[in-house]
Amino acid sequence: MILEEYNSFCASLPHTSHVVQWGGAHVWKVGGKVFAIGGWNDGAWLNVTFKVSDLGYDILKEQPGLRPAPYLASRGMKWIQRTGPESMNDDALKDYLRESHRIVGSGLPKKKRAELGLD
Repeated sequence: MILEEYNSFCASLPHTSHVVQWGGAHVWKVGGKVFAIGGWNDGAWLNVTFKVSDLGYDILKEQPGLRPAPYLASRGMKWIQRTGPESMNDDALKDYLRESHRIVGSGLPKKKRAELGLD
C-alpha cells in the first residue's frame, strides 16, 4: 500500500479527519482520537500503525512484517505496525484499519458517539 492508497482508504471511513504531524506522519482520527498512522518507511513500503484487540495484538506481534508499534506498545497500548507484506497483505491491512476505526470509535464518550452516529 502506498501513501495515496492509505489516505484514500482512511478517508472513506465514516467521521474521519486527517492531519500530518510527528515528523510527517499521516495521522487519521475518528472523533478526534487516532486510529491509524502512516509513514516512516524506506520507500519500499508504507509503515502503517493501527490499534488492535488484545487477542489481535498477541497473534500479530510475532509475525514477520509486523511488530508492536514503537512508542505506543512500549506504554502498554495494543498497537501494531506493519512494516512489510510478509504476513499481512493490503486487503487484510484494510480489514485491520476498519477494526481499528471501530475500536477507537467505540471508546469515545457516549455523547460523542451519538453525535457522530457511531452507536
